Amino acid sequence: MTRLHLVGTALVLAVAVASGWLARGWLEDSQRLTAERAAQQAIDAALVRESEIASVVETRLAELEANERIIDRGIIREIEKPIYQRVCLEPRLIRLLNNAAAGSSPTAADTSDTVPDNAATDD
Repeated sequence: MTRLHLVGTALVLAVAVASGWLARGWLEDSQRLTAERAAQQAIDAALVRESEIASVVETRLAELEANERIIDRGIIREIEKPIYQRVCLEPRLIRLLNNAAAGSSPTAADTSDTVPDNAATDD
């Protein structure tokens, strides 16, 4: 009998552990379900609140008139040919710069040039 009593006790103990395990699972599932429902309610409340805000914004935008101004300004470009004038340069240097800007070569003997006073002489 002791052996039968020992098997019966083990069987009762196994059923108690299994039912405790099952009850614990049911409790955790219930807690998860409660948390999910609370989160879904918070999401639904936020969506309702944002929908109301969006509808107010849409009605306000519908009341506004579209004011648009398109300003078309043409771009004016002026291209000037560089013509150097005597400000700080001698006339012969201005002539050289103007010739270079025009792309022509200066004449070798220009009679309007004066001979400088410090010119080297053949001695």
